[in-house]
Amino acid sequence: MKKFSLLLASLGIAGSLMAQQTQKPMLYGNSWMAITGKPMAATAGAMVFQQGGNAVDAACAMLAATCTMWDTLSWGGETQALIYNPKTKQVIAINAMGVAPTGATVEFFKSKGYNFPPEYGPLAATTPGTPGGLIYMLSKYGTMSLGQVLAPAIHMAEGYAIEAQAANTMERGKELIKTWPYSKKVFLPHLGEKREAPEGGEIFKQKDLFNTLSKMVEAEQEALKRGKSREDALMAAYDRFYKGDIAQEFVRGSKEQGGLITMDDLAKWKPVEEAALNTNYKGIEVYKLQQWTQGPMLLQALNILENFDLKGMGYNSPKYIHTVYQAMNLAFADRDFYYGDPAKAPHEPMQGLLSKAYAKQRASLIQFNQNDAKIGPGDPYPFEGKKNPYLKLLKSRGFEMDTTKRNFAPKHDLGNNSLKEDYQDRLWRGTTSIEAADKEGWIVSVTPSGGWLPACIAGNTGIGMSQRMQSFVLDASLNPFNVVEPGKRPRVTLSPSLFLKDGKPYVSAAVQGGDTQDQNLLQFFLNMAEFDMPVQKATEAANFNTNQLWLSLGGTKISDREPKPGQLLLNNNTPEATRNELKKMGYILSFSERTSGPINAIYFDWKHGSLWGGSSNHGEDYGIGW
Repeated sequence: MKKFSLLLASLGIAGSLMAQQTQKPMLYGNSWMAITGKPMAATAGAMVFQQGGNAVDAACAMLAATCTMWDTLSWGGETQALIYNPKTKQVIAINAMGVAPTGATVEFFKSKGYNFPPEYGPLAATTPGTPGGLIYMLSKYGTMSLGQVLAPAIHMAEGYAIEAQAANTMERGKELIKTWPYSKKVFLPHLGEKREAPEGGEIFKQKDLFNTLSKMVEAEQEALKRGKSREDALMAAYDRFYKGDIAQEFVRGSKEQGGLITMDDLAKWKPVEEAALNTNYKGIEVYKLQQWTQGPMLLQALNILENFDLKGMGYNSPKYIHTVYQAMNLAFADRDFYYGDPAKAPHEPMQGLLSKAYAKQRASLIQFNQNDAKIGPGDPYPFEGKKNPYLKLLKSRGFEMDTTKRNFAPKHDLGNNSLKEDYQDRLWRGTTSIEAADKEGWIVSVTPSGGWLPACIAGNTGIGMSQRMQSFVLDASLNPFNVVEPGKRPRVTLSPSLFLKDGKPYVSAAVQGGDTQDQNLLQFFLNMAEFDMPVQKATEAANFNTNQLWLSLGGTKISDREPKPGQLLLNNNTPEATRNELKKMGYILSFSERTSGPINAIYFDWKHGSLWGGSSNHGEDYGIGW
């Protein structure tokens, strides 16, 4: 690890915390680290590393494996990544989110009685992004062929011992699965028996997916035989998926089941490489994807929290929980109204939203004696020298400017405060995460998703279609930047993170869990930056969740999505005194053993030239280091 070691600098972790026990051991390596949502998928990354691949190659192999294992996503879903390029010392953002297809209009969905696009089925599908995103990353920043990185996934599609978690999800969702003929063929191999899905440990075979992946590799190999370059050969595989026989069968199968995606939609879609957004928190550079994700919410929250002495408050003290909760609510209120696809008009006021001056104004609204149930979107436009064109819209929505207390105070009832199982499912739904790093300094953080179980498979492709259309709105008063239209990307929850300190990688991290992703990544980061926790300890530490936000996933009724002010999910181990203090502030408390999705992270120990992997105890996620 000589090249990595040349940049060594001391970033010491407090010794007292180093000795604290964790439920999973820390992962260590000095050559590479591969972490993802399933141990078998992490093994796919390790196999590629052992064959000489870099972190991008390994991340692609893990992505392919997790999609093949239906680890809360599939091949028809979406991919987005942050990549640290050690050659340029820059953070690269990859946008491989699909778009709304032809015919996906507000009028279309409203004619079917929807308030939001549906949760499941062909009408929930954006164009597939993961195959194109994987090929783009591999082509630009990887070193291997598509055949090499897909080899583990292709082997698994032939048949692998399925985990009980995925098999049981198929069984629970079988009534919906039976409404889709191609899904029924794949997920319910024991039709008519008491248990129709596979059992845990059963060899699960996906013949159609095996054929699809093999066709992509075949296109690459044929191009190489014709003397094409590596990049051109990869594009041949790309074209076969998005323009060739795979695309034709995907579109046919989608339309047969009532979907809208056309051949033109697939041919026109492209992954995008874009600038990452960032802020500086007490000397640490924090990088997130652009506002088509919820990632900037974490940046906004950090800008707000920078105005307070969080360490002095104490980890998860009543004042700390209250302050972080209020900061998250302020940031989520802006997310819910101002975030959307930057490639489509209107254009989001990101300069104002991410300015330190705006954050200071928002921080001044925090009331330290009670939860503020009426926090709404702020007005970032003056902080970029503009006038807000949506003041009338906000007023019609029920918000009035109130400069003495808060930026906007909603007049309407924001809904009940029940914490039902279906609501919690929507809050936490979907996604996995992938973290990879190597001795050359390449780092990849990915939060791929879409096409989760129960998934609607498009024809005889074996490809589960995305469900991300549900993250659009049909009413501009909810968010004028995120109204559905053909060719537009929805504002999604998917949100990997990269952190740099002293100009060098500090931590990479990601987590699954819908609207809770940046809540838990925020607290994970503060655990390390403010409270000196080692990375494994930080992934396992007790977090808390706010439900005072509009859900990005869920049912088609307004009541399925609306905020629940003051609702606070705490860990079961929260002390009684803390609970009592929070109740006095007006919080409605719920408790759970699990208060975070499975956080995966890599810490870069420049003092010793080593990689430390963290993978929380909240799921099947784990990794391998060398």
